[in-house]
Amino acid sequence: MFKYFLKINLIILLALVSIKPVFAENDDSLRRTPVVRAVQKTAPAVVNISVTRIVERGISPFGQMFGGQGFDLFFDGFETRKRKYRSQATGSGVIINGRRGLVLTNAHVLAGGSDIKVKTLGGEEYSAEIVGSDADFDLAVLKIKGAGNLPQVAMGDSSDIYIGETVIAIGNPFGYTHTVTTGVVSALKRTVKSKDDAYTDFIQTDAAINPGNSGGPLLNILGDLIGINTAIQARAEGIGFAIPINRAKRVVKELLASGTVSPVWLGLSGQDLDQGSASYFGLSRVYGMLVSDVHKNTPAAYAGIKPGDVILKINGIEVEDKAGYLALLRVQTRSEDVELEILHEGKVRQVVVRPQSLGPREVRTQAWSRWGMLVDKDSRGRGMLVSKVRANSASARLGLKAGDKIHQIGNHRVESQKDFLDSFLRYRMNNKVMLKVQRGRNFYYVKLNS
Repeated sequence: MFKYFLKINLIILLALVSIKPVFAENDDSLRRTPVVRAVQKTAPAVVNISVTRIVERGISPFGQMFGGQGFDLFFDGFETRKRKYRSQATGSGVIINGRRGLVLTNAHVLAGGSDIKVKTLGGEEYSAEIVGSDADFDLAVLKIKGAGNLPQVAMGDSSDIYIGETVIAIGNPFGYTHTVTTGVVSALKRTVKSKDDAYTDFIQTDAAINPGNSGGPLLNILGDLIGINTAIQARAEGIGFAIPINRAKRVVKELLASGTVSPVWLGLSGQDLDQGSASYFGLSRVYGMLVSDVHKNTPAAYAGIKPGDVILKINGIEVEDKAGYLALLRVQTRSEDVELEILHEGKVRQVVVRPQSLGPREVRTQAWSRWGMLVDKDSRGRGMLVSKVRANSASARLGLKAGDKIHQIGNHRVESQKDFLDSFLRYRMNNKVMLKVQRGRNFYYVKLNS
């Protein structure tokens, strides 16, 4: 019996020795997980972006004896010497059209940049120019100079993203090029608020997104582009945000056509609620915007919205007040529908409207009607020159005159016609807005009551 078992074991041993090492041969295929394949597919289309900025800083005539923010505010407007400094920032981008050399990134990566360089995975470096940029959407398109037939990313669809599905971020955090992190989709349609703005419809992910990742791709497991990484929650770990690619596609279309995204409106004005008016409308707390006026031949008018209605939500996001309404509307494009939740005659109803674009001419007309001023660029320096004031208007009652210069509206500096129009769109529903005005050599802060 012993000899029999010995013989059987010997046969088995010889058989095992003679078998080819199948698993060893397939080790590489086992290691090439879906994540690895997605990275290999997309990494050549991810680029490092470096931006050189020229920063001007005032030099106090008192040297280092005095300084600090309080001192600067006290002497705001006085003639001071300026010294220019070079600073460099880095970010990420992804090639969306290899034949034309077009790169999609964040607008804040390029803000204030005078010299833009793009470096590919292979180490080739190119100069690039801005095709279009929009700060409200935080998206920009670059064109790589002298380059064509580059690898490009496969565009995905962000309308069918699953919460919990695996995602991959590629970027250049802290200058470390082509860094890969993975995670899952933590949530969808997130809203991120800053001091003056609200950015909506973000993809939230726990894939590590650090400074320098901004503008880089968020990929699904197939290597398709589903988002543009754009922000981090600095006070928490494992919370990052990306702009859904479907929204980015609509923005890119407008940037390529005109270099900017047309502001939109629904054709209505509104005011904040207080505790008394909220109770009158049966609201358990103070939120929403009370519609005070609806303009003819506008989306709001066509949708049957009336003065006295209360706008409660935009695309499922609660409207806190009129500033919140304007912030949510600023990140809508003319090619996407907006779903409103409205309190109308005591009943909550849903209304879907397509926003109407507002060109510079229409905005100037509205500014003339509500504020009563027209402005032009002052070729002799910064600020916008008041060219005309309408009689009996808010500007006339304030005492503004042709020849005054507007340097700031609310919290926003005004150095171009676009700055003025953007500021009007931001503050057009405010009954009061602070202006920084120059008359002669003197500067004043005044309130415009409209």
